[in-house]
Amino acid sequence: MIGLMSDSHDHLPAIRKAVDLFNRLGCSLVIHAGDVVAPFAARELRSLKCPVKAVFGNCDGEKDGLASVFSEFGQIAAGPLAFSHANLRFYLSHYPVEQPPAGAGVVVFGHTHRAQVNRDGNLLVVNPGEVCGWVKGVSTVAVLDPATLVVDIIPL
Repeated sequence: MIGLMSDSHDHLPAIRKAVDLFNRLGCSLVIHAGDVVAPFAARELRSLKCPVKAVFGNCDGEKDGLASVFSEFGQIAAGPLAFSHANLRFYLSHYPVEQPPAGAGVVVFGHTHRAQVNRDGNLLVVNPGEVCGWVKGVSTVAVLDPATLVVDIIPL
């Protein structure tokens, strides 16, 4: 399983719930689509039992501090970020993606705070919603099964 999250906006109790869920499910990777916001919130991700790939969002102001914390358990970079995991080619962006690059199999984005899962031919596009729950009123994450490409949006 691969955990997907975005827009945690320093909401520590919700981040802890997401970490607990991803650990219980035995995720091999967690992907964060931006807006962790502060290094103290990123430190909560150290409890994950797998690496994290993340991109900066528009509210991630303390980039050096975030990069320092993420270096302990994963990677955070300016988006978009392309990488492979579990035989899938990911394209990670904080913002919605108009035209993903050729060869991308899974696009993960955030920013809108609205959970969605779309398929366009062989392309899977996922926004896990908002971990913080402050804009849409519900905290959500997503879990992707890399073998079946089934995505579940899970309220925290």
